[in-house]
Amino acid sequence: MKPSPRPRRSWANAGPLRWARRYMGYSRAEARGMVGLLAVLAGALLLPLLWHPAQPQYLPAADQQQLDQLAANLAANRAPSRTYAPRSFERAARYPAVAQVPLGPFDPNALTAEGWEARGVPHFVAGRIVKYRDAAGGFRAKAQIKKMYGLEDSVYQRLAPFMQLPEALPGRGERPAYAATGAPSKFPPFADSKFPSKFPSKPKHLQPFDLNAADTTQLMQIRGIGAGRAKWVVQYRNQLGGYLRADQLGEIFVLRDAPDLVDSLRKYTFVRPGFAPQLVNVNTASFDELYLHPYIRKPLARLIVAYRKQHGPYRKPEDLQQIPTLKPDDWAKLRPYVRCD
Repeated sequence: MKPSPRPRRSWANAGPLRWARRYMGYSRAEARGMVGLLAVLAGALLLPLLWHPAQPQYLPAADQQQLDQLAANLAANRAPSRTYAPRSFERAARYPAVAQVPLGPFDPNALTAEGWEARGVPHFVAGRIVKYRDAAGGFRAKAQIKKMYGLEDSVYQRLAPFMQLPEALPGRGERPAYAATGAPSKFPPFADSKFPSKFPSKPKHLQPFDLNAADTTQLMQIRGIGAGRAKWVVQYRNQLGGYLRADQLGEIFVLRDAPDLVDSLRKYTFVRPGFAPQLVNVNTASFDELYLHPYIRKPLARLIVAYRKQHGPYRKPEDLQQIPTLKPDDWAKLRPYVRCD
């Protein structure tokens, strides 16, 4: 009797596949796929360890030679650097030293800039003292010199005992000592000084004048109002179209923090009864004309023009109240200056 042939063992029934089929419930095809995937993963992990690419060879000599060549080119093309002398030497060369003089009594109103330098005052401070003295019409007290910008306190304390001036300015309404006693004094009255003031005195008794008809010359007659503030008053009046109330002066930029000057303007000016200001036509005025008015400005001017284009011309000035951003207080100020014919 022939022995029965031994069954052929397939690789699909090998250990891993048998285990996967028995314990994982995979079919034969799924088991083969899993084994193939594991083989690919193992090859991917082992391939970097078995294959080492050739590393590039670094030649430092070539790089060093290139760096040396660049350094030589920079050294050859570099322009000779300019040497700067210290500022103290430049200042000394620009302003030669002035010979110092022994301290003694002197009149600050008769001293030149070189005279101040000869008494230890720096050059730029000496020029500033002389310029201020000429502009102010002369010094009347030592306190004016003490406040000079750049003058060190130690220098002032050294020169103050020799200045032929009173310590401080006389108070408002007070008379200087030489005028009160009648005795001769070494300090001449300010009006008789060799440095008379170049600014004309303002009248003490000024008659009120029309605020809407005044020019800068009339406004400058009021104490505290110079050329700059007078120009702003006239410019703001032209932008408004005329003042309706004297309290509108407080809206001017340069007078917002000066209530005393506003009170002086209100004291010496008036608004003529029945004055009619120049009106702005909101139906024909362009954006460039509207925003120049102090009560309109750019944001409101854009809305006025946009509302006019969307809803047509305004029928009456009160139609401007339909603009949401126009507040009641702003409308009350703007109403006397607009028309819509």
